[in-house]
Amino acid sequence: MPPHRSGQSRDSLLNGSRDTSYICNKTFNRVGPSPRVVTPMTATPLLDRISSVDDLRRLSEGDLQNLASELRTATIGAVSKTGGHLGAGLGVVELTVALHYVFQTPHDRLIWDVGHQAYPHKILTGRRDRIETLRQKDGLSGFTKRSESEFDPFGAGHSSTSISAGLGMAVGSDLQGIKRNVIAVIGDGAMSAGMAFEGMNNAGASDSRLIVILNDNDMSIGQPVGAMSSYLSRLITSEPFHSIRDLMREVASRFPAEIERTARRAREAARDLISGNSVFSQLGFLHIGPIDGHDMSHLLPVLKNIRDGHARGPVLVHVVTEKGKGHPFAGPSAEKYHAVPKFDVITGTQHKPAGNAPSYTSVFANSLIAEAEADDRIVAITAAMPSGTGIDKVKTRFPNRVFDVGIAEQHAVTFAAGLATEGMKPFCALYSTFLQRGYDQLVHDVAIQNLPVRFAIDRSGVVGNDGATHAGVYDIAYLSCLPNMVIMCPSDEAELVHMVATAAAHDTGPTAVRYPRGEGVGTELPERGEVLPIGRGRVVRQGSGTAILSLGTRLADCLAAADEVDGGDGFTIADARFAKPLDTDLLDSLAASHDRLVIVEENSPGGFSAHVLQYLANAGHLDGSLAVRCLSLPDAMLDHDSQSGQLALAGLDKAGIAATLRDLTGTAAASPKAESQSKS
Repeated sequence: MPPHRSGQSRDSLLNGSRDTSYICNKTFNRVGPSPRVVTPMTATPLLDRISSVDDLRRLSEGDLQNLASELRTATIGAVSKTGGHLGAGLGVVELTVALHYVFQTPHDRLIWDVGHQAYPHKILTGRRDRIETLRQKDGLSGFTKRSESEFDPFGAGHSSTSISAGLGMAVGSDLQGIKRNVIAVIGDGAMSAGMAFEGMNNAGASDSRLIVILNDNDMSIGQPVGAMSSYLSRLITSEPFHSIRDLMREVASRFPAEIERTARRAREAARDLISGNSVFSQLGFLHIGPIDGHDMSHLLPVLKNIRDGHARGPVLVHVVTEKGKGHPFAGPSAEKYHAVPKFDVITGTQHKPAGNAPSYTSVFANSLIAEAEADDRIVAITAAMPSGTGIDKVKTRFPNRVFDVGIAEQHAVTFAAGLATEGMKPFCALYSTFLQRGYDQLVHDVAIQNLPVRFAIDRSGVVGNDGATHAGVYDIAYLSCLPNMVIMCPSDEAELVHMVATAAAHDTGPTAVRYPRGEGVGTELPERGEVLPIGRGRVVRQGSGTAILSLGTRLADCLAAADEVDGGDGFTIADARFAKPLDTDLLDSLAASHDRLVIVEENSPGGFSAHVLQYLANAGHLDGSLAVRCLSLPDAMLDHDSQSGQLALAGLDKAGIAATLRDLTGTAAASPKAESQSKS
């Protein structure tokens, strides 16, 4: 056991050896979550005085708690008009104020892991006048973005990148002889990802100065535990105990038997503290906390001591906050109002768009439940997105057959592969943008071994206001290059039901079903899905001359565009259904019997169209007069906008498809007058 440091002062702990943990003298005491707060749009006199962080630093410390209240009000007001990620930002309001007050941002680098908690940060860093453009076309990003502000040193929409990026910045500064603090704020959920610990392991062996703020919004320090934590802080930093046994004896003597559980937790904490046994200490970090993330009198002294300390190497400050603190909504939320639509700031009533069709996510969940009822080998896996993927519904029905592995997509994929080797039928439900993080495992652990893992890929295609970081536009390209992979793309919600059944039945290799964000088209749903023949598309309208081959949910707009251009009589319209394997019989038929072919997909270049063109070329169909046009998303990162706006920009909505058909067929657009007469 290393020498104990219980008699050291706070400053000596901050400036001395890194092989220790320390609970701050003023720890936080909270019985439970804060009550609902109805937040009218009150005046914000302190916030109105701040046009830059320099203005913030001119305030007295006594003003900061009131400033935080105003900043919380401003954040609620902005999100009420735009919708977006609310709960995470409300939880770090005080922390945001304290960090900008103590550190010299932007010279000191402040990295927000994921970035969806950064709305208060944006308000304080010169973007308040644009805050109501959040996630709107040409407005502020919903995440941190380097091109948006010098106060955003690292852009992020995926979690658990901040520690690695921060270490890179710290080392880069050292190599250039620049003295600066680098602060990475990471949530307890994001800390579950392997990448966070890879970064910490590297940082712990480095002398570069990196400050990690662990924002723990899942921990609640109740009244007895909070009192114990405060007592331990005073005890450990003031009396030179000679052994852990002495320390635990002192703790036990101060608390009666009826709070034995609390005393036991305190003894365990004491053991870790005096021996430096926290996981963060073992990784080489000076570990401080937990401290109350909503109390300036707790935050400021610790942050200042860290700022002014001369010790090198990494520091971790454990800050406890309440996600969604001060939210204006009635009723509980399992995810603390992580993301919300527009809402009334006085009543908290959320303005959700009315819709008659179910979402693709809910259709998938209900379909998987139906399959799981018929086959007890079906299990479901998600990575910290149970409600986003609909897996929470499956868990309600089958609590022992659903696994949420946390923010760990790599583990999720290989875990599913392991289940498949034992004869189970795993459905790995991930957003398209998050499956990217498990791609090596998908190749190495699933595809090479040809294991029957079923990937349910939600949010495929454009996703609207979340922008480039969450766009699910690469999955066809990165999946279709893998041998034996079956990729299904439903054109409507009924097709999704059939494809879930097909995936459940396909046991000779990996499958993927990709479907978009949002509602279906309103088609009637079957009670149970039918198993589709693998690699077979369908012709939904027979014509001649020009053929449209659609993959996925662009089919409805292809039909509407055909109706607009020629009344629907002259075009053949086919639904590919499968991106892989290709329906070569269908391709041969379309190429042989038509002069023109338009291929439509909501995916990046290099996807379905590329494989179709390669087949057509090798089969000789392009040696003659067949004219082919490919409609896909542009070779560019998609800025945030509505889904409809992004599709229009790409030419993948009805108007864009119709324009391509007119150009290819030489058909003139109808005049507004003619259109009006035809409608009448």
